[in-house]
Amino acid sequence: MKATTAASVHGPVPPFGVHRHGSGVQVSVLASHATGVDLCLIDPAPGSASDGLPQLTERRVPLVEQSYGVWHGFVPGVHEGQRYGFRVHGTWDPHAGLRHNPAKLLVDPYARGLVGELDYGPVTYGHVAALDPETGAITGDPFGAPDDRDSLGHVPLSVVVGPRHHHPPVRRPNVPWRDTVIYEAHVRGLTQQLSAVPEHLRGTYAGLAHPATIAHLVELGVTTVELLPIHAFVSEPHLIAKGLTNYWGYNTLGFFAPHAPYATAAARAAGPGAVLDEVKGMVQLLHEAGLEVVLDVVYNHTCEGGEPGQQICWRGLDNSAYYLHDGGAPAHLVDVTGCGNSLDFRRPRVVQLALDSLRYWAQEIGVDGFRFDLAVTLGRDGAGFTSNHPFLVALQTDPVINQLKLIAEPWDVGMGGWQTGHFPPPMAEWNDRFRNAIRSFWLSDPSAAAHGLPGHGVRELATRLAGSADLFGHGDPPLVRGPIASVNYVTAHDGFTLADLVAYDHKHNQANGENGRDGSDDNRSWNHGVEGPVPAHSPGVAVAPLRRRSIRNLMGMLLLSAGTPMITAGDEMGRTQRGNNNAYCQDNELSWVSWDLSPWRQDLLATTQFLLALRRDHLALRVDEFFLGHPQPHDEPTQPDLAWYDGCGQEVSHAQWHDPGTRIVQMLRREREGRTSDEIDDSHVLLVINGTLDPADVVLAGRGNSTRSWSLAWDSTWENPAERDGGPDGRGTSLAAGVTVQLEPLSIQVYLAYLDDAQ
Repeated sequence: MKATTAASVHGPVPPFGVHRHGSGVQVSVLASHATGVDLCLIDPAPGSASDGLPQLTERRVPLVEQSYGVWHGFVPGVHEGQRYGFRVHGTWDPHAGLRHNPAKLLVDPYARGLVGELDYGPVTYGHVAALDPETGAITGDPFGAPDDRDSLGHVPLSVVVGPRHHHPPVRRPNVPWRDTVIYEAHVRGLTQQLSAVPEHLRGTYAGLAHPATIAHLVELGVTTVELLPIHAFVSEPHLIAKGLTNYWGYNTLGFFAPHAPYATAAARAAGPGAVLDEVKGMVQLLHEAGLEVVLDVVYNHTCEGGEPGQQICWRGLDNSAYYLHDGGAPAHLVDVTGCGNSLDFRRPRVVQLALDSLRYWAQEIGVDGFRFDLAVTLGRDGAGFTSNHPFLVALQTDPVINQLKLIAEPWDVGMGGWQTGHFPPPMAEWNDRFRNAIRSFWLSDPSAAAHGLPGHGVRELATRLAGSADLFGHGDPPLVRGPIASVNYVTAHDGFTLADLVAYDHKHNQANGENGRDGSDDNRSWNHGVEGPVPAHSPGVAVAPLRRRSIRNLMGMLLLSAGTPMITAGDEMGRTQRGNNNAYCQDNELSWVSWDLSPWRQDLLATTQFLLALRRDHLALRVDEFFLGHPQPHDEPTQPDLAWYDGCGQEVSHAQWHDPGTRIVQMLRREREGRTSDEIDDSHVLLVINGTLDPADVVLAGRGNSTRSWSLAWDSTWENPAERDGGPDGRGTSLAAGVTVQLEPLSIQVYLAYLDDAQ
């Protein structure tokens, strides 16, 4: 049997993948260096093998049409649910980057569904390899002879999935950037221990969209759920050899297929179409609740690893076209991701793969945006990173993609890999400078000061609180990106949790099996004098209140700064990973969110909810334009949009900005033009910061010629916002500008300004 289309090398190229079309499927796959490609239709056969696995039958259909290196054709009689793969014929010359081996069944890079498990034995490698019985490692020469063992039954199978027909999708929430609060979560880890979710739904797409989960997100006050990878992925062989698995999911097997193990058992049993329906249902239910869905996507590398890695998809289809090579002989991979391989975004077909995937998830699944892992790799041309890379230009100009929220992780591990602030609009970026500044000021600096060592002053902190214009303000025209381009975070999936930042000076990654070599050593954490947890009746329990205050300081800085805040799931409830700062391989209670809340964790949750409500209710705390430090059009002539004062209520001097001993500062912010009629008329917010180890008397800053009174809204010394001493109007005691207040060591106070009744 052959594909029925007539051969032509210059005809139009159909859409990539295997798509239902009339009485069959239209097939299209890139294999530009191949001499032949077979579509392999896989079906179960009666009976079982000796190991209990079902026997499989295979029908090979040669694709007879080739256009510009793309093999394609129409194959009749193929229906939804058909399992398939590809076999590619051609030269085996690894020194030249050519690794064609028809003994290896290959996954379709455009498959909408995948079934079956990946075997990690030698048969899944394109070259002759062997298993070391002592270490479990695979050995062999990746530039040696091809392996002729058939990999059918040892690799996942692609599945034909047709378009899904549902009721019209719920309208996207379209949350404005200035109102956006991101919640980074893991589909499995978020609900695996949530008792309010039925057991059969925990750790699934359906569990994430359960009313109990949604209620927590809505009551917390976040707007946008950013999910760790849900593209189909597999574990790395070295983890399997250690009895571990890839928990985070940054090891992609398919850029179009959802990760089936996150679906319910019923959906998995019903097939990939049902898995896809569950994902779409999750997105719809979150949309109904007003919550956006952003996907963390990994287009920088694939699961096939480095040169000694497995041959299960791209490597066997078109190794030299998909992967970045050094141009030498032998042809070595260039690894700018630290994962063994890098997709070559100099190649138009690689750019197309990523763009096709993005459009599919946006249009078919309905997601609201993407966070691009190691995004610098996606913008590399022959000379390095460029913000005018064709892929980045496409993100700006594509009429589907440019309407979404786009977030870059602005680094990789290659030369010139740190590019924070250099991505083009409308992209936002993770701001690691914010993370480092906040941790340094509130944790590593006080730790140093407790030992008589110098730390930093307030200059870097102030720059980050004001929206990081030094990073995101340049461009043509300048200042166009605004502070919303800065995704502010103190923690993320990678690193210590918020609770662990204040409890550990050192990482404790023994469970990862790498003898502590993995994970960052630059944590800028502070254990407050005792490493790890402190039992209730131990002498070390005295540090617990200060640890809790430090958590509140970090959370307060995150949620009250200009920019787009991102909370890591569980931080609002004091989640711990027991000092593991690289829990990528820990699919267990160490990584899962704990919902068993002790009193202090309940207080922290209440504090986070309160701070998010404060941010939501006051425009001065959520601006989408950079502060300029002087009055704006239509403003009172003496009222700048941002001003800085010292502990005496005077403007911070040049000398104070550069003095590392300056640890007390007041940040006075006012709203920018654009308040709507239903937004609260509180135009001024004052953040008073005491970063010293001693109590401090601070003279509250004034407001020009305006008659204002300050009302204390929040104090980070409060275990719970209910400690606020509010008046009958809920504003608390009014204090005039110039009044002296006392701040406890390492604490924050937030004041709101109201017009006096007499004015």
